[in-house]
Amino acid sequence: MKGIVFREFTEMVESQFGEEMVDDLIETTQPQSGGSYTTVGTYDHRELVAMVGVLSERTGIAGDALVRQFGKHLADVFSKKFPAFFDDCPNIIEFLKKIDNHIHVEVKKLYPDAELPKFSYVERSDQEFELIYESQRNFADLAHGLIEGCAAYFNEDFLISRENMTNENNIAIFKLRRLD
Repeated sequence: MKGIVFREFTEMVESQFGEEMVDDLIETTQPQSGGSYTTVGTYDHRELVAMVGVLSERTGIAGDALVRQFGKHLADVFSKKFPAFFDDCPNIIEFLKKIDNHIHVEVKKLYPDAELPKFSYVERSDQEFELIYESQRNFADLAHGLIEGCAAYFNEDFLISRENMTNENNIAIFKLRRLD
């Protein structure tokens, strides 16, 4: 997993829970990387999973809720760091349709070793859209938060539901139904 994800996770933890919490997470989990992340580095995703587990214990917030919250945070960060991806789209549906065939292609140019999830979609109607998430890792909660964050960016109201297709939480179908 690319270091930008780890850096943003520690930024979110620091802004919401304080610098001491970040230090505690690193001390407690003792990640193989030492907890020093560069944006272009590649790190074992299990380091993030371990930190989320400890953060959940310390805060009493469920791990899946923390990861989803982090996804929303990442959507906000990505919209500021990579505005061209967002500016080219009139709405969230058009944005989501471009993840695999445009956004991830550009990400791979910057980070050839990035292991990205796959996304496909089915347009059911003008009001209903399905996004299918597939990954080696079980981060459907992160994808869920990213989708919610992108909906907020585009200022669109959707009911977003999710059906996990595996127990590992690595294949999921997100169903978006427009509310306006």
